[in-house]
Amino acid sequence: MKLLNDFILSINDFIWTYILIAMLITIGVYFTFKTKFVQFTNFKEMFKLLGEGTGSENKDKSKNEISSFQAFCIGTASRVGTGNLAGVASAIAIGGPGAVFWMWLIALIGSASALIESTLAQIYKVKDGDNYRGGPAYYMEKGLKKKWMGVTFSVLIILCFGFAFNSVQSNTITAAFASSFNTNKLLIGIILTILTLIIIFGGVNRIAKISGILVPIMASAYIIIALFIIVINYKSIPGLFKTIFEHAFGIKQFVGGGIGAALLQGIKRGLFSNEAGMGSAPNAAATATVSHPAKQGLIQTLGVFTDTLIICTSTAFIILLSGSNIPLDGSVKGIELTQMALISQVGSWGGTFITICILLFAFTSIIGNYY
Repeated sequence: MKLLNDFILSINDFIWTYILIAMLITIGVYFTFKTKFVQFTNFKEMFKLLGEGTGSENKDKSKNEISSFQAFCIGTASRVGTGNLAGVASAIAIGGPGAVFWMWLIALIGSASALIESTLAQIYKVKDGDNYRGGPAYYMEKGLKKKWMGVTFSVLIILCFGFAFNSVQSNTITAAFASSFNTNKLLIGIILTILTLIIIFGGVNRIAKISGILVPIMASAYIIIALFIIVINYKSIPGLFKTIFEHAFGIKQFVGGGIGAALLQGIKRGLFSNEAGMGSAPNAAATATVSHPAKQGLIQTLGVFTDTLIICTSTAFIILLSGSNIPLDGSVKGIELTQMALISQVGSWGGTFITICILLFAFTSIIGNYY
């Protein structure tokens, strides 16, 4: 069993490090130039589109259809999870502060992939009763005329999200509650399962409604805390950016191999967090009712920016502004590092706050990943 486990891990590390990252970056750069940097030139339009499908211009819209904003929330829910709190902390602990810069860069590049994959999901979606369904499997079959590819993708994404991504999210929730409140992990797991079943068996509309409530609440609360920490440490902000860029490009880091570690960790955590180009968010994007496919593409691009440039950056700033109060030598990483950083800034309740955030972030990922 150990040999099999080691074999699987070695294959996973090879694919993740040398194949997947290279492909996603290459595709992101290609789409960025092919669309003439659409993720930057249409930035204002993304915010305008969030309100489309929720107002009077869609009075004839079926009650079972979901709006652009709800699709944005489902997509953001699947993106925002443990990677935003624990993943960023691990990236900084292993790769240093320079990992933050590479995380930013991969979000800017990957946002073009997010736009294309979600636009394609809208183009090739199909009617399913009063709702729509679609995603990569559909445009692989209908667009590329490769049914075998769509079937393969469907099987792999079910296995990936059902047995890997969602397991990571639920495990992090149970571990955080056990650490903060000394709860029984099995009990928390059972409660999570029951709540998830209640929501997902209600279909995409129930998922959309829950995501539309929880995503804005959890994101706003976390960002407000991060802004508070930035304000009380405002004198350290110039030094913070200097540290990030020095570790991303510094000669000392280049000679010592630190740039390579920062680059790899930043890219890995950025991709894991925002999922740009991985084919998960398009499944939610396909369900939205919009007047043009590209509109949902732009909205999902905004989801990548929200995930990485705002929420992941909030975690990075909380950690880096804590300075000497916490160890950044790799001895502590993951969610524990984030908790230590916030506790050092706001007191003991910071650990409980992170636990609640993990609950909301990871739980919305579970229901978002389901769809």
